[in-house]
Amino acid sequence: MALSERQGKILSFVKTFTLDNGYPPTIREIGKAVNITSTSVVNYNLDALQREGFIYRDRTVSRGIRLVEGLEELTGAINLVKVPLLGRIAAGAPIEVPEGAYDSDIDTIELSRDLLPDDDKIYALKVQGTSMIDALINDGDIVIMRHAEDANNGDMVAAWLTDQEETTLKRFYHEGSRVRLQPENQTMDPIYVEPDKVNIQGRVVAVIRQLN
Repeated sequence: MALSERQGKILSFVKTFTLDNGYPPTIREIGKAVNITSTSVVNYNLDALQREGFIYRDRTVSRGIRLVEGLEELTGAINLVKVPLLGRIAAGAPIEVPEGAYDSDIDTIELSRDLLPDDDKIYALKVQGTSMIDALINDGDIVIMRHAEDANNGDMVAAWLTDQEETTLKRFYHEGSRVRLQPENQTMDPIYVEPDKVNIQGRVVAVIRQLN
């Protein structure tokens, strides 16, 4: 069956975006590129492309669109890395990360090996809140973390507050008798904690921004 003009534009954009960035686009990125405001319309056309054998869709992962035509060549060039999406992290007031809310065998994102040449101890967290917006990290973005138990001043970290059993995304500063967890939002105050009441869980190595 011949593709419609809209489906042809979508397929062309998916190919170009994947080759340029090393990973496939999101539904919203596709809609913006081809002037479709409804995500359901984008999904309808992607389903049509899958039925006709042009793409494969994995709905269990973010950016789960794969090109069937020339798939082996693309996969070899892109060399995707699967990263477990382990939970949410607060960029605002600390929130508890619910245990069991995410299954690392199912909830994953895939990134180009070019973006993560070393994927040892790498995981992803979805950001909740706006305390890091001046660092261009907004609500709904995904931060790629490397597991670490220590940090240098100025590092952006996932910090577990042991007395509150909550986690937060902030910049880390050790100031002698206290640790300052600094937001990147001029309207918000820092969090001060005793050094023995904060555990570093990882450092930010990359950010995947969600386009609305």
